[in-house]
Amino acid sequence: MSSSYSTTAEALEAARQRFTERNLASLKLHNEATESLPGGNTRSVLYSAPFPVFMNSGKGYQVFSEDGHIYTDLVAELTAGLYGHSQPHILSTLQSTLTETGLNLGATTKLEMQHARLLCERFGLGRVRFTNSGTEATLHAIMGARKYTGRRKIVVFGGGYHGACFFFCEGGSAENNVDREDWIIARYNDIEDAKSKIESHATEIAAVLVEGMQGSGPCIVGDHEFLLAVQESARKIGAVFIFDEVMTSRLAPGGLQEIVGLKPDITTLGKWLGGGITFGAFGGREDMMQVYDPRVQGGLAHSGTFNNNTLGMAAGHAGLSQVYTADVAVEFNKTGDKFRKKLQEVSKGTKMTVTGLGTILGIHWLVDGRKELRTLEDRREDKGLLELFWLEMLEDGFWITQRGSLALILGTPEGELDRFVEVVKKFLEKYKTLVEVR
Repeated sequence: MSSSYSTTAEALEAARQRFTERNLASLKLHNEATESLPGGNTRSVLYSAPFPVFMNSGKGYQVFSEDGHIYTDLVAELTAGLYGHSQPHILSTLQSTLTETGLNLGATTKLEMQHARLLCERFGLGRVRFTNSGTEATLHAIMGARKYTGRRKIVVFGGGYHGACFFFCEGGSAENNVDREDWIIARYNDIEDAKSKIESHATEIAAVLVEGMQGSGPCIVGDHEFLLAVQESARKIGAVFIFDEVMTSRLAPGGLQEIVGLKPDITTLGKWLGGGITFGAFGGREDMMQVYDPRVQGGLAHSGTFNNNTLGMAAGHAGLSQVYTADVAVEFNKTGDKFRKKLQEVSKGTKMTVTGLGTILGIHWLVDGRKELRTLEDRREDKGLLELFWLEMLEDGFWITQRGSLALILGTPEGELDRFVEVVKKFLEKYKTLVEVR
């Protein structure tokens, strides 16, 4: 049945009203939270207007809200929640670590050694060091590149996100970025612009930092030729080629770099590789990583109380070695590819565009109806439809981000993914006059 609303604004106002009526407990909690947290929030990406839904628990592939609603989780902690909320092997490992090993030992452990060895094998790293997050991994990878090359500037790409203080939006470097004067921002998926920006500043550039798929796009995929060209230009001028796999390492047994055929000097990692516990890592060529070797005179210091926390080391290793094996990674991403293609098929002729790779997707509502996004500048989002879609997916029991990012949880029934496709199809039919490209 088609909607009776003649404008997106009308439909959106009605959906917001239904949202408020369905989530009164969350509204109350949000109002209380604003008394101690700026805006009632401590992770900006999770804030959503008119107010956020409060969750109280999760099990398997589902999350449960304070308002009594059950959702199929397609947020998956922004790709970090690959294992879901109660994967048996992960839970068993965490419990045994708590009882048999303990917390905060203040020493090196076998746990970090075994996880490091496995990461080096899986992702082709000469050496690796752990951090608490992908943001920290980026920070230390950059500082290591500066030490190794003796240079200062970093080439990044518009639309790139490499952590909380490394975001390069449409206007350039975000206001809260560190070292704002040291960034040279090139255009993503533009080989000529990238080569020009890199090679014309050859003596100044310490590193070139790029994502194989821009996560905050969401999910703007880098052309293989572009990524290979960026790597080549970085090598040509003697800069460190840093490949950000914080999100994309789950897309193949050896990460997205394996699919493209890249050989990064340094790779940054994070999210799911801690088994659901806070985690980050950076690693690569042995000679470059040696700048962090405490046995080397003049080496860089790299500390962090929880870098080698027992829970993250144990759960990360258990997940990578026992649950998300190479074969599982391949099959899981085939499922994601099939899911994305079904969504692309039902959205033909509409403003809805689906981007991504494998089990990481982005849903856009573009005013011009374009079906391929190559750069952030290409994205002309109909923000009203974006919010309306989010609100209606919640009503149908799907938890997604308001910005349109989706990630799959291992073990989500394929029937639920098919149900999502059907719900999307009904949404497009319901709001046909609002979503069709004119």
